[in-house]
Amino acid sequence: MDLGISGKKAIVCASSRGLGRGCATALVEAGCAVVINGRDKAVLATTAEAIRAATGVTVTAVAADVSTAEGRAALLEACPAPDILVNNNAGPPRRDYTELDREAMIAGVIANMITPIELIQAVMPGMAERGFGRIVNITSLSVYMPIEGLDLSSGARAGLTAFLAGVCRTVADRNVTINNILPGKFDTDRLRGGFERGAKAAGIPVEQEVARQKQAIPAKRFGTSEEFGQACAFLCSAQAGYITGQNLLLDGGLFPSGF
Repeated sequence: MDLGISGKKAIVCASSRGLGRGCATALVEAGCAVVINGRDKAVLATTAEAIRAATGVTVTAVAADVSTAEGRAALLEACPAPDILVNNNAGPPRRDYTELDREAMIAGVIANMITPIELIQAVMPGMAERGFGRIVNITSLSVYMPIEGLDLSSGARAGLTAFLAGVCRTVADRNVTINNILPGKFDTDRLRGGFERGAKAAGIPVEQEVARQKQAIPAKRFGTSEEFGQACAFLCSAQAGYITGQNLLLDGGLFPSGF
C-alpha cells in the first residue's frame, strides 16, 4: 500500500532502538526523509547504518537528549520544517509512588508531557501553513490500565493525552492530525529488563517468567517493533487524514475492554 508520504520529512524522537527505531524504519520504507535521534552516539550510528543497509536510504542522525532545550533545537536544526513528528521518550524507572520526590516527579512530567508539547508548539505552525502534518505520540497501555510502579509515567502520558485532545481539534481543518499509540508488551530492551525482576519477585526462573507474561496476553506473544512501526506509518499516511485525537491500543488484546 502506497501511504502517499514519499518525500515527506520526518523527525522520530528516541529512535535508536525499540519502538522508535521501528517507526523510523517504517517511515523510511514509505519514502520519507527521516531524522533519527538517541542519546548514545554509538548505538545511534549503528542504527543509522542498519537502516541504510536494509533500505538503501541514508537517515540523518542527531545524538541528543530530546528532553533538553538543546536537544530539541538540534533536532529542529536538522529538520526545520517536518511534515511528520513522532514523539517518543524513555519513561521514568519503575518506582513505588511513595519513593518519588518532587525532583523526580518534575523530571518525569518534563520527559513525557512537556517535551512533546514543546516540540508540537515548534512544528505545528509550519504544518498548518503547508496543509499537511502528522503527529504521533508514543504513550503507553498504562494510560488506560494502571501498572504498578509506573504511576509517574502513566500520569505524565495521560496528561499529554488530555492536553492534546483539545489541541488536535483546532488544526484538523488544516490537514494536521495528532494521535497516540499505546503499546502493551513489546519485545524491547525495556520489557526484557523487567523479566529478571519479575522472576525474582515470583521466585521462578526467568524463562518461566517470560512464558507467564506471554500467556497473560490473548495473542500469546509479545509485539514486535516492526509491526508497531507499520501502525505508526499508517497514522502518518495521506489516507489517515480523517483520524485525529485517537488512542490506538496495540497490546495483543491484553486490556479487556469492549470500547
